[in-house]
Amino acid sequence: LPGVTAPDVLALGTEDYEGGDPAVFNMAVMGLRLAQRANGVSKLHGAEVMATDLRASMSLVIAGLAAEGETQVHRLYHLDRGYERLEEKFALLGADVERVGGD
Repeated sequence: LPGVTAPDVLALGTEDYEGGDPAVFNMAVMGLRLAQRANGVSKLHGAEVMATDLRASMSLVIAGLAAEGETQVHRLYHLDRGYERLEEKFALLGADVERVGGD
């Protein structure tokens, strides 16, 4: 994704993992090593993940764009509540995104 570097995405962290936040779990599935704060990694890898809310959905989509390989994000209806024509907007930025099915 032009303008967004992998180090920018990988430097993002989370302060509170209590309760097993599903968004943090999904980022771990993509290769993020977790402790109290997220540890940077040299690269993320594509994975099949599930969105749980609006912010987590966008985080997973952005991480998927930065990852090597294909990422499938399920339950994208969360994004539809907060963003219009999102695939179109990402495509204008040069991202390779495709919505498959009604998910």
